[in-house]
Amino acid sequence: MAELVYPPVIGAARTMFKALDLRFDIQGTEHIPRRGGAVLVSNHIGYLDFVFCGLTALPAKRLVRFMAKESVFRHKVSGPLMRAMKHIPVDRAQGEHAYAHALKALRSGEIIGVFPEATISQSFTLKNFKSGAARLAQEAGVPLLPMALWGTQRLWTKGKPRNLGRNHIPITIRVGEPMDTEPGETAVGITQRVRARVQDLLEAAQRAYPVRPKGPEDTWWVPAHLGGTAPLPPQPAGQG
Repeated sequence: MAELVYPPVIGAARTMFKALDLRFDIQGTEHIPRRGGAVLVSNHIGYLDFVFCGLTALPAKRLVRFMAKESVFRHKVSGPLMRAMKHIPVDRAQGEHAYAHALKALRSGEIIGVFPEATISQSFTLKNFKSGAARLAQEAGVPLLPMALWGTQRLWTKGKPRNLGRNHIPITIRVGEPMDTEPGETAVGITQRVRARVQDLLEAAQRAYPVRPKGPEDTWWVPAHLGGTAPLPPQPAGQG
C-alpha cells in the first residue's frame, strides 16, 4: 500500500524542527538496516521522542512503526494520524493483540519502535525495561537496534510546560550496532543486554551534549547524579 500520510507528516515535522532551529547531532544511522525487520529500542524522556527516533531511519529510507498506548489512538487529532501511519496501539489490559500485530509486522520486514520503559522517565535516567522488545526480536528472528536520545526532554516532557520556541535546543542521538539474539537466550538476559547498551549510548550522548544549564533555575533537565535537579529515580522496594 502507498504511504499517503507518513511522508507528509515527516515533512511537517522537519519544517517544525527548522522553525525551532533545533541543533541535531545524530550518529550511527548507518546501523539502520535498509531492508528487513528490526526492533528499535530507545530510552524515553519526552513526548516527541518517537518523532526523533523515526528521523534516524530516514537515511536508510525506512519508516518506523511505533508501539504506543491505546489512548493516543482515541484522540481526535492524533488517532487518525497514528492509524494512517500504521503505528500499533497497545492496550495494557490486552497486550497480546499488540504483540501479535507487531510480530506480524516484523515478519513482513517492518521496523518496529519500542520504548521498553513503557513511560517517560521523569528522572531522565533509565527505568527498568519490559521484556516485550526482546521477546519480539527473538520470536521474529530480527535484530534489536539500541538507541539513546538526549535533549528532547527540554522541548516537552511530563510535568513541564512545552518549550517550542526558537531556542536553538540541541538534540543528540546515538544509534548502536544491531544486536542479535542468541538461540536459547532468555528474554530477561536479552533485555538486560540491550538495556546496558542503551545505557552506554545514553552516557555517550550526554557527554557529547554541547550545552549546560544556564543557571540554577535551568538544572531541571539534568539528572541528579550529573548535578541537576531532576527527580531522583524511584528506589526499588526495600531500599531507600
